[in-house]
Amino acid sequence: MDTPKFKPFIRQTISHSRQWEWIAPDLQEAVQVVSHVLPFRTNEYVLDHLIDWNNVPDDPIYRLTFPHRDMLAPDDYARLRELVLGKADQPALAELVRRIRLRMNPHPAGQMTHNVPRVNDAPLKGLQHKYKETVLFFPSAGQTCHAYCTFCFRWPQFVGMDDMKFDARESHELAAYLRQHPEVTDVLITGGDPLIMNTRSLEAYIEPLLAPELAHIQNIRIGTKSVAYWPQRFVSDRDADDLLRLFERVVAAGKNMAIMGHYNHAVELRQPIAQQAVKRIVGTGATLRMQGPLIRHINEDPASWAELWQTGVRLGAIPYYMFVERDTGPRAYFQLPLARAHEVFQAAYQMVSGLSRTVRGPSMSAFPGKVVIDGIANIGGEKVFALQLLQARKADWVRKPFYAKFDPQATWMDELKPAFGRDKFFFEEEGGSRSEFGAEAPGARKVIPLMAAR
Repeated sequence: MDTPKFKPFIRQTISHSRQWEWIAPDLQEAVQVVSHVLPFRTNEYVLDHLIDWNNVPDDPIYRLTFPHRDMLAPDDYARLRELVLGKADQPALAELVRRIRLRMNPHPAGQMTHNVPRVNDAPLKGLQHKYKETVLFFPSAGQTCHAYCTFCFRWPQFVGMDDMKFDARESHELAAYLRQHPEVTDVLITGGDPLIMNTRSLEAYIEPLLAPELAHIQNIRIGTKSVAYWPQRFVSDRDADDLLRLFERVVAAGKNMAIMGHYNHAVELRQPIAQQAVKRIVGTGATLRMQGPLIRHINEDPASWAELWQTGVRLGAIPYYMFVERDTGPRAYFQLPLARAHEVFQAAYQMVSGLSRTVRGPSMSAFPGKVVIDGIANIGGEKVFALQLLQARKADWVRKPFYAKFDPQATWMDELKPAFGRDKFFFEEEGGSRSEFGAEAPGARKVIPLMAAR
């Protein structure tokens, strides 16, 4: 039997797929137009096995991977369509695309202005250090994916916005930085998707982390969507066995090899090869944690989440996070009110046994940290959101309960107001901020000037 080979499709080649003729002309047009602003990339596995073509355009994986007209404002779409189909005024098209992208909050939660570490007053390219214990590392060879999610909060990485791109070409700066920061216990290798790289390239980044002088690094994490979009990476790719041996070497070195698997819908784990991938990963001694955002049009059904978590647990994976979709990109298309997010999480949580209740959520990766909605309650006659920080920019903020006025329409942290007549949340009183926009009025969104790339 032939080993399946990875074959991607982008805007310029999607018409070569056998499924293209099954897509209605208006949907084809939307792909060609919107993909000038947002990244588009899929592959044969997604097309052949994950999308139910009898349910397009409402199939969740189709909506997850194919751009849609409603991801742009009507006026933007109309003008963009005119320029794309006219194929004449390329400078005007490029300028319109740039303006639309900049209105989409391309670097949420201060990821470029507040999270980049500096050495000798110079930013370290390809690193982020938001939380004391954890450093994020973005290898340059891992700055793409097997397929793109239309909601992805790192979409600027993929569309040529080079001044908003994280990528490190060398691993020595990471090791040097870690030697200076013994408080760091976790390194998250992320992207894009690091597992788009071959094993030899990935090994060059991981091996230095096993050195004796970096004994304080206890956990090496890899953030990846390949478990869902290309599980062949762990099963039948030419170097799949080499990848698993690399995981085993990390474990043998006394460290935890944690695969942070991005799953968005139960269908992604129904395929036999996807389940085989999970078993092969955990068979190396690595852990596989399951996480993903709650997204309108995609996974609002609590039963899908329950099935995903239950299947994962049966295979040896650990349900980890249900996130709230970040305030970036086509957020108006995907966002859900926080009250609805809590309702979906609670309903799914009630469907599963204790083994699946390792999952946390719904959680916002907001500017102050990971804010979880613990519940909705009536306290002293006031209806409130009960909140906590599961992770924070300041360690002593973690797990402090705080409360926001209940707002049935609020979709993100900067739209919430403190409860009980207070003017500020506790972390704001201690010098923090609820958003990257500082003391701006709640809900204010703007583009922050970026530090010069070096």
